[in-house]
Amino acid sequence: MKVVDMHCDTIYEIYERRKKGQKVRLLENDLHIDLKKMEKGDYLIQNFALYTHLEQEQRPLEHAMRLMDVFYEEMEANRERIGVVKNWQDIERNKKEGKLSAMVTIEEGGACQGELAYLRDFYRLGVRMMTLTWNFPNELGYPNRILPQNGGPALRVADTEHGLTEKGIDFVQEMERLGMIPDISHLNDAGIWDVFRYTKKPFVASHSNARALSCHPRNLTDEMIRALAERGGVAGINFCASFLREDEKGKEPVHSYCRDMVEHIKHMKQVGGIGCIGLGSDFDGITSIVEMGDCSGIQLLADEMERQGFSVGEIEAVFHKNVLRLYREVL
Repeated sequence: MKVVDMHCDTIYEIYERRKKGQKVRLLENDLHIDLKKMEKGDYLIQNFALYTHLEQEQRPLEHAMRLMDVFYEEMEANRERIGVVKNWQDIERNKKEGKLSAMVTIEEGGACQGELAYLRDFYRLGVRMMTLTWNFPNELGYPNRILPQNGGPALRVADTEHGLTEKGIDFVQEMERLGMIPDISHLNDAGIWDVFRYTKKPFVASHSNARALSCHPRNLTDEMIRALAERGGVAGINFCASFLREDEKGKEPVHSYCRDMVEHIKHMKQVGGIGCIGLGSDFDGITSIVEMGDCSGIQLLADEMERQGFSVGEIEAVFHKNVLRLYREVL
């Protein structure tokens, strides 16, 4: 079963380990994702996010560019196995040549520092998807907050008041004009509805689950799932245990099971139809102990979907066809 995964943090992890003097490569490593594991897992496309932590990086644009350098260094070193995709024709070409495909994305719109010129520069460098925020406010909008509490589970707050800023509105409209996909994962509730209000084309929640099953502000309400489906958008199932099920006896869940992922898929199907669901593993960005181990074991999820009554066509839709349809329409 071919795999299209809309989100991972592997490039960031490689960058961080290299800063510590470790020799880490994308071809083979001990992370969730490397090229050999992707080949074993029957991957078609992996989106590689360039993630920036605004409270740790005083120059977010420069940080994102350093990650971009790592991404392209690895693409060039492994060009016989993987190719960068910027449009539908690139995807088709790599598929025909038997190569994996890589899409570079931005996780944290603050990397643009509020400048449309930098957004366009990222597009010229191949970026085709961008989360408008991560976990901190930026020039574009606001996240749903996760506030640490001493001695107890984090306080989770869904922000329904602060929408996109004027720059945020300009950004999503320019992204739509360029053919860069807005990503509403991490964005607050009010901001999400503004993306619907100020855009016309399909977009994604690259790594977000159903809030009805796990009441976490990073997940989508049923109303959001329904609206995303009506727009032709896709939500990527996140493998993080905290987004899959509720806290266990006041503690964050640790283990991530395929059966929980399938429960979210079943719920999203009931709410918005099978066409609005994809994969957004968040591999190498989560600390959960994942049942499938790493990306080489992702077919365990397909097996669990089949065991719970999904047809081959439905599994194909979730694993690759829904996201490919969106890419063909938007890129």
